[in-house]
Amino acid sequence: MDSNTLPTANVTELEQAHARRLGDKISKLCSYIYAAEHRLLTLIREFDEQQGWQSLGFVNCANWLNFQCGIDMNTARERVRVAHALGRLPKVDARFADGAISYSKVRAITRIADETNEDYLSMIAKHGTAYHVEKLVRKYRRAKHLQDADAVESLYNNRQLSYHYDHDGSLVIKGRFPAEQGALIVKALEMAMEAAPAEMNEAHRVTGP
Repeated sequence: MDSNTLPTANVTELEQAHARRLGDKISKLCSYIYAAEHRLLTLIREFDEQQGWQSLGFVNCANWLNFQCGIDMNTARERVRVAHALGRLPKVDARFADGAISYSKVRAITRIADETNEDYLSMIAKHGTAYHVEKLVRKYRRAKHLQDADAVESLYNNRQLSYHYDHDGSLVIKGRFPAEQGALIVKALEMAMEAAPAEMNEAHRVTGP
């Protein structure tokens, strides 16, 4: 038995029938609300893409939602984020538009969804609870973080640097570095190359021919 349900042995058939009717009405109304929330997010995305908030004197869409619709800033920012994410997830967007999944599930899904896992996440959202979806998203993000950390460590451990002087006295350098570290090295080399002619000219001026 599901831990969220209770035995119904002491409930009459009439009471059960009445409960089902009310439950059906609530479920149907929730579907209408989900579809309305989808429509709202679609309009928010269009409003933000067109920068309608700018022409009304606001710095961004979230600020406008906060002022005009009474939505607190954190919630407003999240609404804008989800609205734009749905524009890149047609299958999730379609299910949401049909009222098949709630905003709570959509909000969680859009934190990790892309074209490679959209079908799977839509299936989980359809058959699982909002808790199940949130739990899956947390585990996915944790695993992704660990995977990224392993990749960074691998790049660090595989760093290489070798150099030698060529027959004409030139220095030949070969290396392998993480992108950020490599960018710093390249910048330092470029600055050294730019400074070299000036230093050589100065040395020549001081020592003379």
